[in-house]
Amino acid sequence: MYLKSIEIQGFKSFANKIIFEFHNGITGIVGPNGSGKSNVADAVRWVLGEQRVKQLRGGSMQDVIFSGTETRRPQGFAYVAITLDNSDHQLAIEYDEVTVSRRLYRSGESEYLINGSACRLKDINELFYDTGIGKEGYSIIGQGQIDKILSGKPEERRELFDEAAGIVKFKRRKSMAQKSLEDEKQNLLRVTDILAELEKQVGPLRRQSESAKEYLRLREELKLYDANLFLLDSEQIREQIREMEKKGNIVCQDMEESKKTQEAMRQDYEALAESLHQMEEQIRESRQQWNDANMDQSRLEGQINVLKEQIRAEHMQREHIKNRQETIEKELANKKKEKEQVSQRQQELLEELAIARACLEEAEQKKNRQQEQVSALEQKIERDKACMMELFHEKASLNARWQRYEAMLEQVQVRRAEVSQRLLRAKTQENSLDLQIQEQKKELESADEKIKEILEEKETTKSILEELEEEKRKCNRRLQEAQHQYHANATKLESLKNIAERYEGYGNSIRRVMEVKDRIRGIHGVVADLVSSEKQYETAIETALGGSIQNIVTDSEETAKQLIAYLKKNRYGRATFLPLTSIGNKNAFHQMEALKEPGVLGLAHTLVKADVQYEGLLKYLLGRVVVVDTIDHAIALARKYQYSLRIVTLEGELLNAGGSMTGGAFKNNSNLLGRRREIEEMEQNCKKAVMEVEKIQKEIALGEELLQVQKEELDEIRKQEQDAYLEKNTKHMAMEQLEKKKADLLDGTSDLVRENRQLEEQIQEICDSQKTLQEEMETYQDDQETLQGQVEQSSYSLEQERAAREPLNRQVSEAQLQVAGLEQNRNFLSETMERMKEEEQRLLDEKTTLEDGTKNAKDAVKEKEQEIEQISQKIQERSTQQIVLAERAKEQEEQKKLAEEKQRHAVEQREHLGNQINGLDKEMFRLESQKEKLEERLNSLVSYMWNEYELSLQTAEALRRDEWREVSFLRQNVEERKEKIRGLGHVNVQAIEDFREVEERYTFMKTQHDDLVSAENALLKVIEELDAGMRKQFEEKFGEIRAEFDRVFREMFGGGHGELELMDGDILETGIQIISQPPGKKLQNMMQLSGGEKALTAIALLFAIQNLKPSPFCLLDEIEAALDDSNVDRFAKYLHKLTKHTQFIVITHRRGTMVSADRLYGITMQEKGVSTLVSVNLIEEELDRENAG
Repeated sequence: MYLKSIEIQGFKSFANKIIFEFHNGITGIVGPNGSGKSNVADAVRWVLGEQRVKQLRGGSMQDVIFSGTETRRPQGFAYVAITLDNSDHQLAIEYDEVTVSRRLYRSGESEYLINGSACRLKDINELFYDTGIGKEGYSIIGQGQIDKILSGKPEERRELFDEAAGIVKFKRRKSMAQKSLEDEKQNLLRVTDILAELEKQVGPLRRQSESAKEYLRLREELKLYDANLFLLDSEQIREQIREMEKKGNIVCQDMEESKKTQEAMRQDYEALAESLHQMEEQIRESRQQWNDANMDQSRLEGQINVLKEQIRAEHMQREHIKNRQETIEKELANKKKEKEQVSQRQQELLEELAIARACLEEAEQKKNRQQEQVSALEQKIERDKACMMELFHEKASLNARWQRYEAMLEQVQVRRAEVSQRLLRAKTQENSLDLQIQEQKKELESADEKIKEILEEKETTKSILEELEEEKRKCNRRLQEAQHQYHANATKLESLKNIAERYEGYGNSIRRVMEVKDRIRGIHGVVADLVSSEKQYETAIETALGGSIQNIVTDSEETAKQLIAYLKKNRYGRATFLPLTSIGNKNAFHQMEALKEPGVLGLAHTLVKADVQYEGLLKYLLGRVVVVDTIDHAIALARKYQYSLRIVTLEGELLNAGGSMTGGAFKNNSNLLGRRREIEEMEQNCKKAVMEVEKIQKEIALGEELLQVQKEELDEIRKQEQDAYLEKNTKHMAMEQLEKKKADLLDGTSDLVRENRQLEEQIQEICDSQKTLQEEMETYQDDQETLQGQVEQSSYSLEQERAAREPLNRQVSEAQLQVAGLEQNRNFLSETMERMKEEEQRLLDEKTTLEDGTKNAKDAVKEKEQEIEQISQKIQERSTQQIVLAERAKEQEEQKKLAEEKQRHAVEQREHLGNQINGLDKEMFRLESQKEKLEERLNSLVSYMWNEYELSLQTAEALRRDEWREVSFLRQNVEERKEKIRGLGHVNVQAIEDFREVEERYTFMKTQHDDLVSAENALLKVIEELDAGMRKQFEEKFGEIRAEFDRVFREMFGGGHGELELMDGDILETGIQIISQPPGKKLQNMMQLSGGEKALTAIALLFAIQNLKPSPFCLLDEIEAALDDSNVDRFAKYLHKLTKHTQFIVITHRRGTMVSADRLYGITMQEKGVSTLVSVNLIEEELDRENAG
């Protein structure tokens, strides 16, 4: 196996596509500093997977892409491909030729390919394992690697020796096994923690489960006795309620009759009030009309006064106009005299101006005739000079063309000889390529058939895999949602517990009291902690309680007294206490009929839950508060009961007795009452979420096993597909290359034929053109001499004409000055005449205006006198209208007094009937109160049964025992069962289900634990086997390398001794010490050697490794730079020994290395910033010299 070629495009300084073709032996790459030689080594290192930017001498991976120059734009990608001959199948791949390529785009996208098929970096690394080729192998050695061997720590040299010993792949497998082992340990640790936690839960849950079962048995018996007691009590109460309803019906009938009478009287009263209102409107309207007439009369009288004043002003204006007319007549006479004088002066100036213009015209004509003669001569001279210059240029151009034709003729003749030779070689190559293309087509058709079969199998497997992956994604989404729900609920639960424990939302004094709850006996807690309700009622109950929700409940007045003293002593503020011994149901609710109204949900204390000992407290705080659904129902209820009830709605609006209303938006969402309910709900939600997560995890584990089986099948098919595509692409690429070579050859042949024909035509054209040029040059010389004589004659005549032109110029200038002065005087007189005409016209216009004004003033006075007479008639009409309106208003006032008297009588009758209805209402209220107490007692029994057992009256009938008719017997059995339940203490009913779930989970996690322990032991065994194999192999190979290093060292140095020693520690991790003893010196460490000795020692080590385990090719980047000339010759000589098994590409500056190379590539920068290639085959040149000798 050897490196056939390197293709580079857009990589660093290689902007253009460049292909290096290599053969066995030594190939040298030379060039000046900065020309881009080392970029070749970087390109090979990069295509083999180098990811460290520093190793590529850059700041980021984007730096490897050609960044542009002053004349070139940056490239969009970098591409490098290396092609290796694999005919010996040293690489684990079926193809005789392997091309590895890498492409990086400026956007950051990158791809690796093997024979044109996409692959992973891992695939490339595995392909070159144990070959010495790779970014960390010893096939690419530069100054960086030499420095690392020379100056690095002993531990840093391990990579080189591991690669040479062939244990790199085993180390990678060990690393992967250790990573898997770490994952298994983490899983085992997690499972162990879960098992320990479950073991703590199993014992207590078993005991709680047994207590819960006993509690449920006693609870069922208590339910049976309570249900029968409830049925007997409810029958007695319903009989008493029926008696109250009969009495209430009688009172209700009397009240209905009274209300009908009251309604009729109300309608009469409203009709009378409407009539009275209409009379008031009529009176108000009459008064308004009288006021309007009075104001209109005053307005008309004011208009008469204004008109009289305007008439006086018109008389004064007429006198002023008469005086101004006399003044204008005098000014017009003066203006007429001035106009006659100016007109006479204008006529005199016109005569003088005509004489001056005639003189000026005559002078200008003489001057123009003279100027035309001068201009004609000047133009003739310029034309002749231009012709002469044009002849000079043409003659120079003909000389340049003659020289170009001479050079072109020589070049064309040389090129024609080359083209003829190339045509002969191209024909032979074309026949050979046709045979190769036919063979590649047959092989390509066979590869297509194989790929088709693999693709069908792949599609079937992919469809199954996609179904499994879709199912896995669904499970993962469900798992994420369940985990997210659990974390959200757990976070909220923790937050709620913290808020409840800190009593946030309560006053400072309340928090201070609750802090000493454990130290002072008798504190039951705040009201909000002792009661609860359904969520829909929480806002209503919290509004009904108001500030009482933060009151502190104590067992007695003594405890309350003690706490008040504690607050006073520490100045913590004030608080309200509710001692259970002094709080009771002292103010019962008596308006039970209100609870039957639309929208009423019940009394507030019936909608909350609390221990039995707090029933009196609840009735005290909430027993007289009615809860309704909406504010509209609340307002209707309050009106009906004359604002005697305290009502609260579900949204928190409060209607107090007396009519006040409270409502609006809450400032915060403290919800003190609902905290305990929210905590319980969150705890239940957390348990459900944990169960759901575990269930989904089991489903995912099962799905992943099935998915893994399908993936393995698909990977195998993909590997077959990749191999098939590699084979196809390799054959396709080979055929394309052959076809491309043929196409290039045909294009080149046709181009050569066409070029040969064109060259013959060019030779004939050049000869004809030279003959024509000779004739043109002789003609131009004769024309140039003729024009020179004409220019000299014209210049003499021009000087004579210019001298005769000067007197005429002075005569024209004097005539122009005289004409300009006369023109200026004439313009001044014209402006004066125009201004006088404008002033005369203005005076005439003003005179006409004054005459018109006198006539208009007389007409205006006459119109105003007529208007005064019309307004006086209107004033007389308004006076008559005021008298009529005053009489009408008096009659309407008398009718209004009669109507008011009837209204007072109707009010007295309504008051009497209202007193009668109030009496009936009080009687009705008394009966309703008694009925409400009975219903309240019945509702209390119903609520108790529902709250305790979720039994209604109908469902309780199913538990009736006809033989149990004695109330005392039932009460005795109820108390006995309650006493036994209290004896059990706190019972967790959920423990039965919790115990079952925990036991199942414990069994599952125990199985998981055992599986993980087995997997851990298996991985430890694999790692142990890898360590043993690596130690054995490294010991053997290291001994061989040490002996070979000593042998090569003596040969390179001409004597001396070289030693490799392992440092103390694990043989697989310890560092390696290099000790050198050049001839005539003591054995010493590398750091004590000279620069050249260090470099030669490192080279000896690399050559020793190459002897023992040759890499297919080796690229050396100026590693001999520090050697002197004699050592360079030794270095080059030894390279030739190694070429038997290794191909060498050497980047060098040293002449000794260049001479020893079989072929040289020169790299230069003819264009700034862009590397280009020059190839020289030294072997062919040497043969040519020998033949010439």
